[in-house]
Amino acid sequence: MSDLFIPFDNSYAALPDGFSAKARPAQASNPAMIIFNHDLAVELGIQNTDGNLAEVFSGTEIPMGADPIAQLYAGHQFGHFNQQLGDGRAHLLGEVVDAQGQRFDIQLKGSGQTPFSRSGDGKAWLGPVLREYVVSEAMHALGIPTTRALAAVATGDPVYRDDLMPGAVFTRVAASHIRVGTFQVFAARRQYDHLKTLFDYTRDRHYPEAETPLEFLNAVIDAQATLIAKWMGVGFIHGVMNTDNCHIAGQTIDYGPCAFMDSYHPMTVYSSIDRQGRYAYANQADIIVWNMAQLATSLVPLLADQDKAVEDFTKAVHAMPQRVQSEWTKVFAAKIGITEVEPEDAALIKSLLSLMAEHEADFTNCFAGLRNGTAAEAFASPSAFAAWESQWSKRIGSVSDVEKTLKSANPMLIPRNHQIEAMIQSAVAGDYSKVHRLNTAYATPYDMHAPYSDLTHPPKPDEVVQATFCGT
Repeated sequence: MSDLFIPFDNSYAALPDGFSAKARPAQASNPAMIIFNHDLAVELGIQNTDGNLAEVFSGTEIPMGADPIAQLYAGHQFGHFNQQLGDGRAHLLGEVVDAQGQRFDIQLKGSGQTPFSRSGDGKAWLGPVLREYVVSEAMHALGIPTTRALAAVATGDPVYRDDLMPGAVFTRVAASHIRVGTFQVFAARRQYDHLKTLFDYTRDRHYPEAETPLEFLNAVIDAQATLIAKWMGVGFIHGVMNTDNCHIAGQTIDYGPCAFMDSYHPMTVYSSIDRQGRYAYANQADIIVWNMAQLATSLVPLLADQDKAVEDFTKAVHAMPQRVQSEWTKVFAAKIGITEVEPEDAALIKSLLSLMAEHEADFTNCFAGLRNGTAAEAFASPSAFAAWESQWSKRIGSVSDVEKTLKSANPMLIPRNHQIEAMIQSAVAGDYSKVHRLNTAYATPYDMHAPYSDLTHPPKPDEVVQATFCGT
């Protein structure tokens, strides 16, 4: 038994039968820690981390107080409803409550089969594990609500995908793992007692101020509108915004085929499974409204007067696009140094984005360049930027007047796709140095440190990542 101490205080596993299934993680033949988030462990009250970390966070050894389960949920996948999904390759070890009284899940991902695995092997290979570790921690540093990374462990066991790949397990920390799809499964099955139990549990855990289903829906809508605007502000493309990947508390979850834009274009798609562009960069603002409509539909059975519920929920969902637009405007106004938004500012923002799309300007470097006068360098023809810059100067005065806002809104570093792919290739070959370098660099994305200046470079033509892939 490891001396590692995790102060588990489990609540989801105590919900009635049908919410989850007991499931023990698979054992790894030769677990080895790749990277461990000691700072996060301290925040969670985890102690004695000098012990058998690899054994615990590979699922090989179950720590005292853990109650491993796989959670049930459903979901719309690319618009098509699947009535039963669930954790097919993840095990919720349990929950902890931090010093501020916030409850967090600790979940192993890629840890073997569960009752919801269907025909899958329940395993993960090294690439997606490292991608999620580095990108989720980068998103946290960027100030975007997200699940966190606690550990990445090599299992020593091969995993077969298109070829034999090294296996790994990722440890994810989340405010919960409750999704829109968690509500959908009980609504679809007409298990209304379970639906009410889930509503009460989720409200108490995430939105205690919401007294009614309508107030709950509006709280979720607000959280999602804020999240999507923040995604778009850093050029993030989730890639698979299915309702089972839509976190009820407004956290970014499930980083499978995620990517960050290099050259700006609103319809950019990287995900290899998004063949119709349903989840393209610009479509994310519409898809989150669609997802909230599915949540609203699932909440209707909670009300005695369902006609009134449909009417109220419809109004809430129809009001959401304006809410998203308002958040988007706030985010992008800050990116050009504006904190007090005026009506004409929207046109100034959109004219810059149109210019960036026309000239294939690098999204991150263009906005970061507003801080130091190098934005024009993001354009193939720097003179194309001059006319917009003149209008912008009239609006803001001088850059020094808005320098603080520009710095806080425009990161110098984001996890560029080609850098993540190079990291994965090196790791597969047994070299984890790039994992640690990127994780360190992305921890301070709004600052520029000379040792990491190479990470600001867009990909060369032969480095461009054309598609990203889900880890299943």
